[in-house]
Amino acid sequence: MSETVTKPKTRTKTKVERPKLHKVILINDDYTPRDFVTMVLKAEFRMTQDQAYKVMITAHKLGACVVAVFTKDVAETKATRASDAGRAKGYPLLFTTEPEE
Repeated sequence: MSETVTKPKTRTKTKVERPKLHKVILINDDYTPRDFVTMVLKAEFRMTQDQAYKVMITAHKLGACVVAVFTKDVAETKATRASDAGRAKGYPLLFTTEPEE
């Protein structure tokens, strides 16, 4: 009679981390028309007219305003597309990103 040795099976549990989030920030300038800024906010960030106006006015008063928070890739893409929309019309419209704390 032979003895069989069985070993317990071990399972490796992978730990999944949430992706780091980044803020998209609207930087105020004195040249881009308010209507154009609200149009870009509505188009790129899917805001209502009222939300876009509030974000634009906050950036105007404080110099900058957080528009939204996304994963890094999405935040950078949206910031680039929104800034490019301003450049296409000849405005210095600027959106930046930074990591959320």
